[in-house]
Amino acid sequence: MKIILTRDMPNLGQAGDVKNVAAGYARNYLIPKGLAVKATSGALKEFEHRQSAEGRREERLAARAEALAQRLSDLTLIFEARASEKGRLFGSITTADIAEALEREVGEKFDRRKHILSEPLRQVGEHVISVRLAADVVAKVKAVVKPEGGELPEAAPAEPVKETTPEDDQVIDSQVIDGQVEEQ
Repeated sequence: MKIILTRDMPNLGQAGDVKNVAAGYARNYLIPKGLAVKATSGALKEFEHRQSAEGRREERLAARAEALAQRLSDLTLIFEARASEKGRLFGSITTADIAEALEREVGEKFDRRKHILSEPLRQVGEHVISVRLAADVVAKVKAVVKPEGGELPEAAPAEPVKETTPEDDQVIDSQVIDGQVEEQ
């Protein structure tokens, strides 16, 4: 019996394939489960029409996703959160917060599980967030996390520090750079 597969079937074929299978397999399993339909000229035409409509729909969605990706790439999200002096946040900016901010800025609905591909933000500064809009369209959005009520911390200039060693009681000049002591 000739059938048209409506879904991908392992060891049988892809959706849209016309296959010749045993009549009992088609009547008792494939057709009742909605995995296939009997191959008639009308069914073939209908399936081709559905596939072309689906192709046009996917093209429209891909074009819309590309336009949205362009809008998102120009966007900068700004978050304020409580942070320590070293720039570590007390808590984090979660994917739900990011999705909510994107919805406010763009006016589109974003699902935190499907669209936002980054981890929660736990540090003050600039971050790049990946947002999946379609299967092959991923936009990069810039996010700036500022400490609450303040500005971004700038790199502090290195200050010379005088150290004494107990063994030889001599003074050593050194600089503190990024939390590490560097001797001169």
